[in-house]
Order: sequence, then structure tokens, then C-alpha cells
Amino acid sequence: MIPTIAAAARDIAAKKLSPVELTRDCLARVKALDPKLHAFIAVTEDHALTEARAAEARQMSGALCGPLDGIPFGHKDIYSTAGLATTAHSAQLRDHVPARDAFTVTKLAEAGVVLLGKLATHEFAFGGPSFDLPWPPARNPWDTERFTAGSSSGTGAAVAAGLVLGGTGSDTGGSIRGPAALCGIAGIKPTYGLCSRAGILPLAQSMDHAGPMAWTAEDCAILLQAMAGHDPADPGSADRPAPDLTGALNQPLKGRTIGVIRHFHERDNPVSAATLQGIEDTIRILRDAGCTIRDVTLPPLQEWNAAGWVALTAEAWAIHEHWMRERPELYGEFLRGRLALGGLLSAGDYVQAQRKRRELTRRAAAAMDGVDILLTAAQPGEAPKIREVPKWASLEKPNFTIPFNLTGWPALTICSGFGEHGLPVAVQLIGRPWQDDLVLATGHAVEQANGTRGRRPSVG
Repeated sequence: MIPTIAAAARDIAAKKLSPVELTRDCLARVKALDPKLHAFIAVTEDHALTEARAAEARQMSGALCGPLDGIPFGHKDIYSTAGLATTAHSAQLRDHVPARDAFTVTKLAEAGVVLLGKLATHEFAFGGPSFDLPWPPARNPWDTERFTAGSSSGTGAAVAAGLVLGGTGSDTGGSIRGPAALCGIAGIKPTYGLCSRAGILPLAQSMDHAGPMAWTAEDCAILLQAMAGHDPADPGSADRPAPDLTGALNQPLKGRTIGVIRHFHERDNPVSAATLQGIEDTIRILRDAGCTIRDVTLPPLQEWNAAGWVALTAEAWAIHEHWMRERPELYGEFLRGRLALGGLLSAGDYVQAQRKRRELTRRAAAAMDGVDILLTAAQPGEAPKIREVPKWASLEKPNFTIPFNLTGWPALTICSGFGEHGLPVAVQLIGRPWQDDLVLATGHAVEQANGTRGRRPSVG
């Protein structure tokens, strides 16, 4: 049985579980399953066992660093790791070895995680699923012919399959919440500024968020508690104390108001029957917990996507312009085309997108008056076939996640059930800025009631 982070932490603290044996079990799963999943760019077996032995020594001496000490873990391969290649899944950085760790990598190392390696991503967190890169795209462990979503593809696959107990992701338009949804795990995009992005390869700096992915909302809370904190090296990092994310997990929800953005998932981008059922089941659970349910109307999803994708693509072009001019052939075809689109945008386009962003955020804040949590879909349905994902999928239909990159509000995806093909479907829970604790507590309560956490994929 694959433990959650919370369960493993309790057993490690009670000296019922050896960090070394847990690490060996995960490494064995990597060896057996990753040839089918391609979740890892690099596996650091010797380093992992060294860290696991150090954790076990702390365990035996009663000096554990906390609930993450001895937990097998993986970093998305845009997180800088000193002395270990950070490639962004791209030939552009195939031999790039950073001199120092990202801020969040350091914080998680200090918390005692055991690093098993670097995890696959869409190229530079934007181009995928691509088949013309130095490494293949990650596959969905529920069905290896299916898509993981992106861009935190390897983390989604590795956590779902139990190769690691948790991992890092980044989210600029949904890159934590999309893979969490299609892979049947939990993933939170925290409030903008709660986690430093220093040392994480950027995509669109006004929309980039760093955050955790794990099997449960509780595990995400444990990870985010360790990742959060002010970092002067990141201009977007907020100089304020992190909330008590784990201590607030069991706060009562009675009396809270849940705002359902029905038009997002019923009209703007209609979801599958199973996804809609998962949303309705979640509403029932929250109503039974004493929450008041009401419908909330935001600007149409199409408006959010128009502003979001113009801003994101323009900022991505600004980051990659020099390589696009000097060595474009080292990008995969998907990313090269998406970046080129950014090069066709004008300064006026970008300014208008940011103006629209401010207007949309003001309207959303007004609509949330008297509402504690917003609820909508995270993905329209089950994972599609990986070979059938179109290059411009993000532009063909509006997605459910990018609105909250524009607002910077905390947003969590959790599994809400399973569809006709036996694949996960998901719900998205969104909160006010700096109420990440309430978002996680709401997700934790729903998971405890919906029965999805007892079902793992059988990789075949």
C-alpha cells in the first residue's frame, strides 16, 4: 500500500516506518513503472539513499526535522537544483547545471525530503505534449495512452503512480491544477506571493506560481507549509507570515458560503456528465457540512482566457526572444510555434490584456462579496488520448484555471470521482487572497467524504 505523506510521517515519527525502506520501495516502483510513464528526467538513486539514511539517523535519535523528514520527493525540472541538471525538458538546457538551489528547493531540503530526482515537464512549462524533445512526454498512470495535462506532467504522473509521495509544480495558466485533475491527485496554486519563484525557470512572471502536488489536500498543506515564506530575491514574494495551513485543516466549515460558478462549467465550456456529477457531489458534501450554497456569476470564461493567454504569451516571448532569434531549432515544434505567436503581439496588445485583467479581477472580487469559497470545474472531463491533443488546445476552448492566475487567488484541484472510462474527474476550489488555509481545509473535508482517495491507478 502506498502511504500518504501524512500517514508516512506519523509512522516515521513513531519509528514504525524506515525512511530507507520507504525510499527503496519508491525507487523500486520507479524502476518498474517509469519505463512506461516517463515521469522522470533523471533519477538520483544514490543521493536519495544517502538522504534517506540521514533521515533515519535523525529518526533514531529523536531529532526529525518535521513531517516531511524522510519523505520520497521529486522536483519539476524547472526548479534549480545545485549540481544536478535542470533542463526544462528542452534541448536548450540539456547540459544546464545550476550553481545553487531554488529557494523552495532549499526549504524543502531543510524540511528533510528525500530527493529521488527531477520530473518531466512540458518544455519550459509551455510546449507539450511534445514528441520531438530529448525526453518523451510523461504518460497518465490511469491509462498510458492518455494525457497527463501540463505542464507539471511528470509530477502528476509520479504522485498518482506512487513513485514519489509528493512533488513540486508550477502554475501559470493551470499547470498544477490540470495535471492534478487528469491524474486524480491534489494540487494547489497558492496565493500569488506566498511561495518564492526565485530559482524556478520563469514562463510569465506576473502569472507564475510555485506550489505542491500530492495525493491529498492534507499532504499539499504539509508541503505548502514548508515551501511558503518571504524571499527578497523574488520581487513578487509577499513579506508576511505564512498562514497555519496544517493546523487549520480541520476547521469547521459550518456557516461558510460556497459560490458555484455554474456558467463556467455549464455554458462557457460545458463539462462531461461525470465531471458535472462530481461537482454536484461536492456541493452536496459541503451542504451537508453546514455550508450555504449559492450561484455566483463572474465575467464569461472566454474573457478571462483572452486576457490571460495574451498576457502569458507576450511575457513568454519576452523571456525566450533571444533564443528564438539565435537558436530556434533547439525548441520543440509545439513550443516554437507558441512562442512565435507571442512575437506577433504588440505592446498595445499586452497593455490592453493587463487592463482587462484588472477589470476582470475587480469584477470577480465584487462577485465574491459574502462568499468564502468559489467552486467550478478544473478540466472538462477525463484525460484525452495523448496523441490527439491539438497544438492549440488552450486556444480552442477556454480553460477553467487561468482566471485565478490572473487574480492571483489560491485555487486547489481535488479528485471528485471517475468517468465512463474509469479515469479521474476533478473539482476546483478557489478562495480569497491569503486564505489558502480555508481552501485546503475545504478540499480536505470533501476528500474525507467523497471516497476517491482509496483508489489508485493500476499502471499497465
